[in-house]
Amino acid sequence: MAKQARAVQTRRSIVEAAASVFDDYGYERAAISEILRRAKVTKGALYFHFASKEAIAQAIMDEQTATVDLVEDGSPLQSLVDGGQQFAFALRHDSMARAGTRLSIEGVFLGGPHPWSDWIAATCRMLELGKERGEVLPQVDPLVSAEVIVASFTGIQLISEANSGRADLRERVAQMWRHILPSIAHPGVIVHIKPEGRVDLAAQALERERLEAEESAAGAAAPVGAVVGEAVGASVGAAG
Repeated sequence: MAKQARAVQTRRSIVEAAASVFDDYGYERAAISEILRRAKVTKGALYFHFASKEAIAQAIMDEQTATVDLVEDGSPLQSLVDGGQQFAFALRHDSMARAGTRLSIEGVFLGGPHPWSDWIAATCRMLELGKERGEVLPQVDPLVSAEVIVASFTGIQLISEANSGRADLRERVAQMWRHILPSIAHPGVIVHIKPEGRVDLAAQALERERLEAEESAAGAAAPVGAVVGEAVGASVGAAG
């Protein structure tokens, strides 16, 4: 079991290191030697887990696809919006998402793997659910609309990266939905959809960091309190 745990950790270290290298340099310029350096593993360990650089890239893109959780309960359209905002947040804070996106775009031009078909299929499924539940207009073609949504998001995140390092990506994605929703959704549904997403993920992350910092500070203070308590107890005992 210990060997298995080490193997899992080694593979994880390789994928995370490779993501940071691909994010910095792209696929063609990413060197195996730099991945090894950042992962702090041997070449033998890397090739035990991955047969090639392309295999590592595919693992990263597989993880990128899993970044978004499209919930099928409730409103399918709101779920699509929330999923897009989840990924927008990940592109700002997660090198795995950034690397996967860069690899996907490069893969189109270099003849490599890309996950566009998976994104389109997942989006199409949510639009089909939306039609079944009366959110999406009956004349809408889910596949065509899914392709437009995925293509729009891809272009918008690239423009956001060029203009602001994706700092404004949440609002740009919201603007995208404000333009797309009237063409696919019933007017009565649109007023209930929140283009910015139901959750402010940045604020949520800051709150989580604050709580973790408070817990850490409390944990660090606990031993000091215990020592003081023991000293007070000893003094009381001596006085008695």
